[in-house]
Amino acid sequence: MEVDVLIVGGGPAGLSAALILGRCHRKALLCDEGHQRNMASHAIHGLLGREGRSPAAFLEEARQELTRYKSVSLRGTRVTGITPIGNEFEFVCADGTTGIASKVLLATGLVDELPELAGIEPLYGVSVHHCLYCDGFEYAGKPVAAFGKGDKGAELAIMMKHWMADVVACSGGTEVSAQATLKLKAQGIPLRLEPIDNLEGTNGELTRIVFQSGPDLPRAGLFFSTGCHQASDLSKSLGCKRGAKGSVVTDPDTDETSVPGVYVAGDMSRDVLLVAVAIAEGAQAAVAINKAFLRRDGFCE
Repeated sequence: MEVDVLIVGGGPAGLSAALILGRCHRKALLCDEGHQRNMASHAIHGLLGREGRSPAAFLEEARQELTRYKSVSLRGTRVTGITPIGNEFEFVCADGTTGIASKVLLATGLVDELPELAGIEPLYGVSVHHCLYCDGFEYAGKPVAAFGKGDKGAELAIMMKHWMADVVACSGGTEVSAQATLKLKAQGIPLRLEPIDNLEGTNGELTRIVFQSGPDLPRAGLFFSTGCHQASDLSKSLGCKRGAKGSVVTDPDTDETSVPGVYVAGDMSRDVLLVAVAIAEGAQAAVAINKAFLRRDGFCE
């Protein structure tokens, strides 16, 4: 199989790029194994025109829109390897698909590192969250907690104070610096240092945090700051340069990575991790890719 562009990842960034490339009559293959970062969430927020839409419904609608563009193909598989061959890229997929692409767009996103707390799994995406900008608004007037080891939970709690009044910082049995403790006191935010035994809730709704010692803490929601990592190591295997925070560095003029012909979009490339931003970055990368083809073919300088 020969394609103009191999798109790795079918979240908002990858789908957005596929849409623009389809409208540019570029032959694109989008490969995705269906492990989007926000699939645990019940609703997308901060997305104009689709506020409150479920991630599953949003993705299905986007895929349906792409069926209009015959030059775009979607495969439910994982890209296992990409190898530069001259000015092109040879790729291999888990389902046995192989081919050659002129350009590669990595839109594989991130994976959140869930806190190791008993009972968190059924609550995640409903009442336990990683993004204030995505879900903070819904907790105004409700009792919430911020979780993070060391100063991370304290820093998150201080930020959360803008969204909601009743916030408690939880450090999971780790020490918090004197400076962070003073900041918490200045904001009137209680600090619970005890290790957490488990989270209790019903139908996805958190009801209380149970500590290994001390009283339980009734809460309606919990936000955590425990970090995340790249969902794929393809950018690393290709040799793409990364910044201090681990995101892939791109050229501000061409939007290419340090590897010519390789582009990135979505959560793996930036600090603002919103669906709206991922969609925009996918479109921006697709335009950059199309411009590169136009220059190659002599249609523009």
